[in-house]
Amino acid sequence: MATYVEGVQGRLMRSLKSVLGTSLADETTAVGRRRLRFRDVIAIYVKEVKRRAEAEAGVVFDSVVHGRPVHFVDGNPEGDRAAEAMLRDIAHEVGFREISFQYEPIAAALDYERQIDCEEIALIADIGGGTSDFSIIRLSPERHRKVERADDILANDGVRIGGVDFDRVLSLARLMPLLGYGSPTTRPGRDVPGGAFHDLATWSNINRLYNDKSRRDLRAIRRDALRPELIDRMSHVLDRELGHTLAMQIEAAKIALSDRQDILLDLAMIEADLGVTLTRDEFATDTARLSGRIGERIESCLRMAGVQKEAVTSLFLTGGSTRILHVAQAITSLMPQARIVEGDTFGAVGAGLTIEAARRYG
Repeated sequence: MATYVEGVQGRLMRSLKSVLGTSLADETTAVGRRRLRFRDVIAIYVKEVKRRAEAEAGVVFDSVVHGRPVHFVDGNPEGDRAAEAMLRDIAHEVGFREISFQYEPIAAALDYERQIDCEEIALIADIGGGTSDFSIIRLSPERHRKVERADDILANDGVRIGGVDFDRVLSLARLMPLLGYGSPTTRPGRDVPGGAFHDLATWSNINRLYNDKSRRDLRAIRRDALRPELIDRMSHVLDRELGHTLAMQIEAAKIALSDRQDILLDLAMIEADLGVTLTRDEFATDTARLSGRIGERIESCLRMAGVQKEAVTSLFLTGGSTRILHVAQAITSLMPQARIVEGDTFGAVGAGLTIEAARRYG
């Protein structure tokens, strides 16, 4: 990320799995002098991961357990199936012979199960960059030795909400108004169009703004703006291609608010002495709908499992976005009697997939 912002030649993509199961997967993007489909970019990435793993281990890998979210695409079973099928095809293309999948929260549960000494009913919450995934599963030292665990899995569910969504909402609420978002026009009762601001607040859309058409559109917006000086700030951001730098600042501020009550977002790169103080309470208010939807999906998962809240003995939290305090509280407040276990934030799923691969392929 920092390399990209510093201007080293290249392209930036995040949350690669988010394009699977959508029409974007077959759209093309410029990579050097070629145009590649996004699915081909993912294939290049998977092939490189395979190459590096083989170089490190000194063996050729022909089998793989892919981690996957419970839902690649919300409310679209066909999109889910298409996403998994595409990922399977990609794995075949790069040289894997045997390919299987495991839900990421189940993988995290397998990692956690190594720590326990008695039977538990655990709710696993994996809140990542693009999705929130949940599993309710029976765990015990004896069950850990079993290869087939289907009978122990009581329910899986998920929602396409992750860290990038919290970034976007925080940016729209606190940063974009300084660039003109939501400001009035000279026409009573009408605000300036919001499309460009939404793109600037969305990681995957920022590059779309760096073209002559976006700049022309912004000049037209400025002519109607009651506060044209705010639109000038937006123009400066596009002219200097500062979008990803701002997105990184928002992400860093979000992370910092887990440990601090407030933080100053320094925007001097846009205008001297420009800045805004972000507070933890405002962040929680701005993104309450997102954390609320996460809580609602957990309750849905409990209903699917046929398990009362009181029966859950432990909550295992993994994924970077569980560090957002009001997200963690939205989960833990549902089951105050359960023991809270903080897993390896970024490593629990990978460790669990390794356990699963050893069981399936030896």
